[in-house]
Amino acid sequence: MEIQKLQRIVIDALEDVKAQDIKVFNTTHLTSLFDRVIIASGTSNRQTRSLAQSVADAVRKHGIQIIAYEGTDTGEWVLLDIGDIVIHCMQPAIRQYYNLEAVWGDKPVHVKLLPQSTQVPPVISPDQAYDPNI
Repeated sequence: MEIQKLQRIVIDALEDVKAQDIKVFNTTHLTSLFDRVIIASGTSNRQTRSLAQSVADAVRKHGIQIIAYEGTDTGEWVLLDIGDIVIHCMQPAIRQYYNLEAVWGDKPVHVKLLPQSTQVPPVISPDQAYDPNI
């Protein structure tokens, strides 16, 4: 499948379950293992698992094999490898800490996203009390 069509399937699946701060990076100049890295944030363990499940369901529907599906036990960082694209669904604090954009992000791919998908969720450290007004 053409890479643009495949990344659109992934982005649409992420947007269906309200992913935030979606970023797409071209990695062809860095590795021959995959062509894109897509990073998205979810605001809870449940949402990051839901983001990944939405992507898994969408790619399976199109007959695409999932090579790896990791991190569903905690839901802080769920990774899906679908061959040409590796998808990272992360909570904001984990995403900030590991800063994958610094590793893979020197060639961003400009894609059309819903306004909600570009919002950056607040980073809440694990030792902070949950405040639903944030």
